[in-house]
Amino acid sequence: MTVTSTTVVAAGAVCWRLVDGKVRVLLIHRDHHGDVSLPKGKVDPGEATPQTAVREIHEETGYRVTLGAPLGTAEYLLPGGRDKVVYYWSAEVTDEAFAEAGSFTANHEVAAIEWVGLEKAKAMLTYARDADVLQRFADRVTTGTARTFPIVALRHAKTTSPSDWHGSDATRPLLPQGRRQARSVAPVIAAWSPTRIVSSTAARCLATLEPLSALTRVGVRQTDAISQDAFEQGTDDVAAVVKKRLKKKVAAVICSHGPVLPEVIRQISLGTKGGDRIDLRRASSLGTAEFTVLHVSVDDSTLVALETHGPAA
Repeated sequence: MTVTSTTVVAAGAVCWRLVDGKVRVLLIHRDHHGDVSLPKGKVDPGEATPQTAVREIHEETGYRVTLGAPLGTAEYLLPGGRDKVVYYWSAEVTDEAFAEAGSFTANHEVAAIEWVGLEKAKAMLTYARDADVLQRFADRVTTGTARTFPIVALRHAKTTSPSDWHGSDATRPLLPQGRRQARSVAPVIAAWSPTRIVSSTAARCLATLEPLSALTRVGVRQTDAISQDAFEQGTDDVAAVVKKRLKKKVAAVICSHGPVLPEVIRQISLGTKGGDRIDLRRASSLGTAEFTVLHVSVDDSTLVALETHGPAA
């Protein structure tokens, strides 16, 4: 489906948790539609789909989640003939999030929620399109790749041109548009709850990360190993930075430069299973403030999926 200005865009997730070692998924019951479905909702103005998924799940179910790997889309026609596309991710509901939410209270969108096994869930879902999305998640459960951690490869936001700057390249500041871009992508990246933020020492990278750091309350770690100067001089150590992130297996952001990021993504590909079979050209060709999220299996380091997003500004 081609997304146009008249397309209704929504986002949601297959929310899951382990109960006595068995996977349970979350279904919602909606009285006004008379159906059983996956939690989702329409994108608000100025919002990116990952933000929408996290917000809608909290509003509908009370659970605060971190997104996992993408599960593709469900596309269909609404009454009246308008196209609708729903973007889905997996989202594990941790024990802490489950306890924090407490007992569910019915709201104007959802009458009840229910945690059920995968096979029962597929039989209960009203719509075949939801069952298809759930099957994609079930396939990951079968292959042991349901639980993932993300590495976000982020290019700095739009900066002052070298021809307009008389200082060193590393000190070039962001333009006003770049500052808007940085504010725009911060809540999108936050949907994956990064716990480590690594940056080139260049001022434009550090400034790009300021809104994200403030939002997530995660400090920024600077290193020349992924700076453009070091990369051009052949003194970088991109491989070591990536190797550490893959070893730690926690959600992380690596902010660097246009010439450096293809190598960051290539090293992630080399350090994971199946990465050599994925076309990384679009993922590596990032505009200012664009980022690629690479989802790696916690259990066996398979590169499960990747997705690329950019700023609204």
